[in-house]
Amino acid sequence: MNIKKTALTKSIWVFHISAGSCNNCDIEILDCLTPRFDLERFGIQLIGSARHADALLITGAMNRKSVPRMKKVYEQVPKPCVVVAVGTCACSQHMFRDSYNMIGPLDEILPVDLYIPGCPPKPEAMISGIVKLVTKIRKSK
Repeated sequence: MNIKKTALTKSIWVFHISAGSCNNCDIEILDCLTPRFDLERFGIQLIGSARHADALLITGAMNRKSVPRMKKVYEQVPKPCVVVAVGTCACSQHMFRDSYNMIGPLDEILPVDLYIPGCPPKPEAMISGIVKLVTKIRKSK
């Protein structure tokens, strides 16, 4: 296992991208950072630059305007990185699936490593998903 993959199991820096979501998922992500759930106890920290991120946390349905920007941000993230689809809109486009403005689900645009479904997903589900992903990365030595 290289150094970068080991870093993904110790202290994950996360960059959050909202691709046109209704903000319910965003509120739940911020709830994960409050003292009640304290995501930072696992070493997970929300940062402001994609160039320093280990993981992309993506919410919302992929529309025509968000897809080129999403790809540009993904190219800026140092590799290997983890892509996490948060919410039903990012996982399957939910009620926006047949809209004229939608391109497709996130996994057709970027390689997704973790799906956290729900509208909105609860903080417990996000924490459980991320802990399972870290365990999976550790076992792939």
